[in-house]
Amino acid sequence: MKKKNTKILLVDDEPDILEIVGYNLSQEGYQIVTAANGREAIAKAKKEMPDLIIMDVMMPEMDGMEACEAIRKIPELSNVIITFLTARSEDYSQVAGFDAGADDYITKPIKPKLLVSKVKALLRRLKEQEQNSETLNVGGIEINREEYKIVKDNIEIALPRKEFELFYLLASKPGKVFKRDEILDKVWGNEVVVGGRTIDVHIRKLREKIGEELFKTIKGVGYKFEV
Repeated sequence: MKKKNTKILLVDDEPDILEIVGYNLSQEGYQIVTAANGREAIAKAKKEMPDLIIMDVMMPEMDGMEACEAIRKIPELSNVIITFLTARSEDYSQVAGFDAGADDYITKPIKPKLLVSKVKALLRRLKEQEQNSETLNVGGIEINREEYKIVKDNIEIALPRKEFELFYLLASKPGKVFKRDEILDKVWGNEVVVGGRTIDVHIRKLREKIGEELFKTIKGVGYKFEV
């Protein structure tokens, strides 16, 4: 993915943030598009089809969480990477963001070098996902990574992006025992800082949404994890 062909949508109600972040990323050769609130972000995303969206959480008219959920429902934008730009770093706000469909967090105050490093890491992950998209069929469960869908007995089970990626990871390696650090690296990326409870919460939510019977099926074909 060449930088000059990579488009980034920046969403923040603070003009200074848009200017600073936009300048640093444009210096790296990325195409930059901006929006001042969630509603405008949805419209710009539909029109511009960005590869990455960097979006503030707290904004007028529509906040980042609502905008993220709305964008995730647009089929053409199902693979766009979304990261929140926020001063909040508590576990519960991270989990809420991941539930809304976010891929990562970038915390304020912004450090230009760290910002550029994270953007590069996120875009690398997007490229890897595009190269490794495939459908798994295990224990009667169809897991479609390209469309982020899980189907059991012709019934689709909806999962937020991170829960899906965690489930896909477990399903991709029958019999493998996954360590916490490996899960963090594969699902969140080694440059993403998440709270210690984040994996535990996602595992619990997977059990609730997939159902104990379905989870027993998964364990029955050798799935294991250590968190």
